[in-house]
Amino acid sequence: MYLLLALLPAVCWGSIIFFNTKLGGDAYSQVLGTAIGALIFSILLYVFHSTPLSPLIWIVGIVSGLFWSVGQSNQLRAVQYMGVSRTVPLSTGMQLIATTLVGVILFHEWTNLVTILLGSAAILCIIVGAVFTVINDKNSAKQDKKSSMSRGIVILLLSTLGYLIYVSLLRYFNINGWAAVLPQGIGITVGTLLLTFKHDPFNKYMTRNILTGVWWGIGNLGLLLSLPHIGQATSFSLSQTGIIISTLGGIFFLGEKKSRRQMVFVIIGCCLIIAGGVMMGFTK
Repeated sequence: MYLLLALLPAVCWGSIIFFNTKLGGDAYSQVLGTAIGALIFSILLYVFHSTPLSPLIWIVGIVSGLFWSVGQSNQLRAVQYMGVSRTVPLSTGMQLIATTLVGVILFHEWTNLVTILLGSAAILCIIVGAVFTVINDKNSAKQDKKSSMSRGIVILLLSTLGYLIYVSLLRYFNINGWAAVLPQGIGITVGTLLLTFKHDPFNKYMTRNILTGVWWGIGNLGLLLSLPHIGQATSFSLSQTGIIISTLGGIFFLGEKKSRRQMVFVIIGCCLIIAGGVMMGFTK
């Protein structure tokens, strides 16, 4: 039962960018719709599972949500340069490496030789896997594609920074995930409005993408319910499998062109990133 709940984040979060792209609109209308949907779900969740909120929880939760908006909006911007099937594996790999390094340096997670060796092997798997997902055909390495890839990677670095702070703040201040749901939802919406209002995001595509925000909230609920029962290592590992959905969804359902050679590298790359995520989970 709880293993199935732990798979919800993988299914929901792994398919968010796929749904964003399928529902249409630019990155700004997509992320604003997602944010509003997340806020609606957060309010409903708080009504049915209310938790006392201190000033610290409000401040940290809202700031955490602000940085989520930076991560999500820039991830969607990167899709416009690299496509879903490249953006998601790269983004996943960057997030895993960044959160791991913060965990080691700030939270002292790797405390013995086994975790150091396992964690180092995991990072190596993730780096190689991420490189494999962006390999071009020899005949298709044109200058404009190189330029788009470079822009996309720079945008993803900013996205990774946003996600890293979003994840790390609650842990640093030791705030329960249930307590942060509503403040984070408010921070997500406020941050997204600040980032998007100049780009006229209020259109039919924004309304459509509210569904993806609710979908994100369902994944978040699955994580909150399963974490106390199956532990962080298992739930963290399972959440990494979501990249398969978005990567292969981008190729088969969004029509992103891949040669046979690229498909082999993409699949191997996804498997390596997942393997790295699983090993990383067991170092926690």
